[in-house]
Amino acid sequence: MRDFVLLYVNGVEHRVSGDDAFMPLSDYLRYELTQCGTKVVCAEGDCGACTVFLGRLDAQKNDIEYVPVNACIQYMYQLDCTHIVTVEGLKVDGELNRIQQSMVDCHGAQCGYCTPGFVVAMCSLFEKCDQKDKSATQCKPDRAAVSDALTGNLCRCTGYESIIKAALSIDEKQYKRLAVLYPASGFVAAFKKHHDEPVVVKGSDVEFFKPTDIKSAVEYRSKNPASVIISGGTDVCVNLNKGRIEPAKIMVLTHVAGLDELKTEGNSVSVGARVSLRRLEEFFQKSLPEFHYILWVFGSPQIRYAGTLAGNIANGSPIADSLPFLFVSGAQVEVSGLKGERRIKVSELYSGYRKMVLTEDEIIVRVHIPVPSKSTVLKLYKVSKREHLDISSFTAAISLERNGDKIANAQVAYGGVAAVVLKLAKTEEFLDGKPFNLDTFRQAGEIAVKEITPISDVRGSKDYRLQLAANIMEKFFFETADEKELSLVCL
Repeated sequence: MRDFVLLYVNGVEHRVSGDDAFMPLSDYLRYELTQCGTKVVCAEGDCGACTVFLGRLDAQKNDIEYVPVNACIQYMYQLDCTHIVTVEGLKVDGELNRIQQSMVDCHGAQCGYCTPGFVVAMCSLFEKCDQKDKSATQCKPDRAAVSDALTGNLCRCTGYESIIKAALSIDEKQYKRLAVLYPASGFVAAFKKHHDEPVVVKGSDVEFFKPTDIKSAVEYRSKNPASVIISGGTDVCVNLNKGRIEPAKIMVLTHVAGLDELKTEGNSVSVGARVSLRRLEEFFQKSLPEFHYILWVFGSPQIRYAGTLAGNIANGSPIADSLPFLFVSGAQVEVSGLKGERRIKVSELYSGYRKMVLTEDEIIVRVHIPVPSKSTVLKLYKVSKREHLDISSFTAAISLERNGDKIANAQVAYGGVAAVVLKLAKTEEFLDGKPFNLDTFRQAGEIAVKEITPISDVRGSKDYRLQLAANIMEKFFFETADEKELSLVCL
């Protein structure tokens, strides 16, 4: 059993123990290592000023895979056997790298507070692009790709035009990838040696445990039922930063074997509890574009590279973006406890606001998602004040099949309208067997309004959500009807 966190920062090894292991990465970089290029503004992963590269071992490729993350919501105990590269570590032979120089040349920085995060996010664009095709001699991101990569980075003084211009003007052939600056051989051997070692570190009034298998994770959970479970930490770590929770025991799932598996099993997809939202998004891009879109607008790349589907489920929020789809698709969570494993329908998982029906020793290990058939008509909706990186005001999933002009197997779930996501049984019953026309969906909207109990809060009033509940049914019709059916509406 090891009692320290092993990581590298800009190629230099660090062994972190005691209270230092319970610091956000951003604080550790600034206050312990005096690497002050990484800025902290919001401390909740919303502005991107603290963006750094997080490199983890890809054992199959014998390589280190780098992704951009927000250092303010990555705690040191999540970072065992990782290589962190900050904006300082991007220099080439002591000089600014090509992207850093482009920000200077294109006047992409004024106050400079946000600049380090923008630089790292831009570098991630070129890192990712190059990794897609190792033989590629050119990789020229377009404006849309640049804008997407910078979704999680906020600038308040320069304006984005000069920053986007800086990215578009880069000669990609001059960009040196992290694999060149930091050869993987310097980390792979060390990470392989220590990766499968369980870790326990105790601070002044808190401890964390990093198990490496499900059995030990379940045993720890059974002895410490109040422990906080963290993997990506994109929600929990915000609450830690804001002082909303102060756990005495923390269990980190970052190295539990088998939880990073993502695979197709017959007519369903098995998603390990450590599979990132970004990886899941890419997996479903062609096979399930509706869910891909919901994952794409879930948050910034920095959030999606860290957050997990299992975490979104365990959070239990009634406005969790993934839940309406999981409800209508018949998805199940696989949980493991002292008595073994069992599966629970996601639609039957919640007993109340942020409360699950799991026993104290059980943890979520996988999510099983049935793949909709080709005959299924599926639409997913997220209503929020901005497209990306925003908490939903209202969410919905509507799924059905058509037998000629009749509706069959209707499935409807709404989020943000009660203490939990709701499956609208009366609305589903009404839709089944009804003709597929505008009047049917207008009536369904009226029934749906009677099945929900929304409240007013900062993201929307009760009346607003009631109106959305009705309107979303009409929207579904107009988005899925064929030309003949639409023409009848216009007559």
